[in-house]
Amino acid sequence: MGTAEGCFVWYELMTSDPKAAEAFYRRVLGWTLSDSGHPSMRYTLASVGDRRVAGIMEIPAEVRARGGQPGWIGYVAVADIHAKVEQLLRLNGILHRPVDDIPGIGRFAVVADPQGATFVLFCGTGAPPPQLAPGTPGDIGWHELYAHDWASAFDFYEALFGWKRGDAVDIGAMGTYQLFRTEGRPGTMASGGMMSLPGPPAPSWLYYVNVEEIDAATERLRQAGGAIINGPMQVPGGMWVVQASDPQGAQFAIMGRRDGT
Repeated sequence: MGTAEGCFVWYELMTSDPKAAEAFYRRVLGWTLSDSGHPSMRYTLASVGDRRVAGIMEIPAEVRARGGQPGWIGYVAVADIHAKVEQLLRLNGILHRPVDDIPGIGRFAVVADPQGATFVLFCGTGAPPPQLAPGTPGDIGWHELYAHDWASAFDFYEALFGWKRGDAVDIGAMGTYQLFRTEGRPGTMASGGMMSLPGPPAPSWLYYVNVEEIDAATERLRQAGGAIINGPMQVPGGMWVVQASDPQGAQFAIMGRRDGT
């Protein structure tokens, strides 16, 4: 899973009911699921064709004991994980879990930005897998950060990963939606956006999965027991998005075209 510094390379769902979550995402997103073969835990790999894109696991007991709830987390690639943890701490980031090994895969550390949005630093072994073409159904195509102050959040990620600003979109009373770019994206294509929220929910990342057609995917989501939080709504560029939660409460989003528009 190695790739360019500062790119999202993996996504992981920790859930209260892995079997139910697997059935939900297979139905809604069309993922192919397989057992990882982990010797001591159930860890399911979700793939698009032969490209692995995500993992699904039960919330660990120690995380449940701290009040952990079902949710998605993203892994960001780094070349030197110990140096990156030190840099993160100098930038007032938070270390939730020190560097640990995934045998045969790489090393990781669970961290958060200074405002509390959680993600994973990851240093993989071996050659990076080929990237899927932008917009491929089932791939994660957008990364959205909700912060108390997006501007200072951007400064943190720029210093840590070298992310670059893209367009700034005026979203009216909600302020500015700041696009950002990471290494490895074609041309000037944005990787995601950031915005400020004045209060709850807590700062967090939301991940958008590509679908072929938004209304069909939304109907599959409803039939599989998911809940619609917001949408469908059109976004710049002509795509449509739906923000949702799965039956166990983990939030995610889907994005795709809308037939007839």
